[in-house]
Amino acid sequence: MRCSIEEYYRKLDRSLFIDNVNKNWADLDRPLPIGFGQTISQPSLVLAMTQQLNPQSHDRVLEIGTGSGYQTALLAAFAQEVFTVERIAELSSKARQRLDRMGFVNIQYKIGDGSLGWPEFEPYDKIMVTAAAAAIPDELIQQLGLGGRMIIPVGPPGMQELLLVKKSRQGQVTSRILEQVVFVELKGRYGWGTGD
Repeated sequence: MRCSIEEYYRKLDRSLFIDNVNKNWADLDRPLPIGFGQTISQPSLVLAMTQQLNPQSHDRVLEIGTGSGYQTALLAAFAQEVFTVERIAELSSKARQRLDRMGFVNIQYKIGDGSLGWPEFEPYDKIMVTAAAAAIPDELIQQLGLGGRMIIPVGPPGMQELLLVKKSRQGQVTSRILEQVVFVELKGRYGWGTGD
């Protein structure tokens, strides 16, 4: 990919990732419902999160929450390979069809509990979490490779802190707050409730 993340983002048509009445509002910089209680995120936030994650051509990226596939497309355009996990089978299937039509061949799909990550293919250079957790999942910290970074919203319903988590080459984990955000809940062990 020769262009920058921002250049690719500006060329990426968000309406391709919405198949309900909200397609008419795809150009708005706001989250939109995509069904099953899920949303496609605000475009400017997707851009900012991707820039902070900074996927590189040699990176193996784990994405938690495939959703519509919009964020997945932005990651897959710059990473070597993306492993994306979605708990809702129909959303995963639709996203895969969209991304296949766009020509992506470097994406692996899984239906399951994203809070547990995808241990079969660890470690990952980068991890993108697109649902809010009550706490950073230990499993994702484990699966993040040395020198890696993770973006994850953490906090209670209604308002969370978007964290940039880094693991040093020596294995030390640090985090810093990027901004305040509002995301749907990460289901499973690290959600706000008791899981599914």
